[in-house]
Amino acid sequence: MSTIARLTRQKISTTVAPRTLEYLESLIAAGEAENLAEALDLAIDRLLVHENRERLADATTAYFDNMRDAEAAEEQRLEAALSQTSEGIDFER
Repeated sequence: MSTIARLTRQKISTTVAPRTLEYLESLIAAGEAENLAEALDLAIDRLLVHENRERLADATTAYFDNMRDAEAAEEQRLEAALSQTSEGIDFER
């Protein structure tokens, strides 16, 4: 971590559940973080990614649930067209 990043960090003091501390220490042991501060940042970053994915899934569900018949037909037409144009593409490469 750079010196500039250390200067912009906020100092906090708190207690955590033993399970939480074990998780944070496992991140350090696995080499994913150098210390508790970095492990906590990493855990929160992962949580934010998860929350963003949940929000996207909820918004997508709401979009399709509130779609009119004409819009649904257009979505199906676009889906079919995309399916045809993507045949033969190896998405694993």
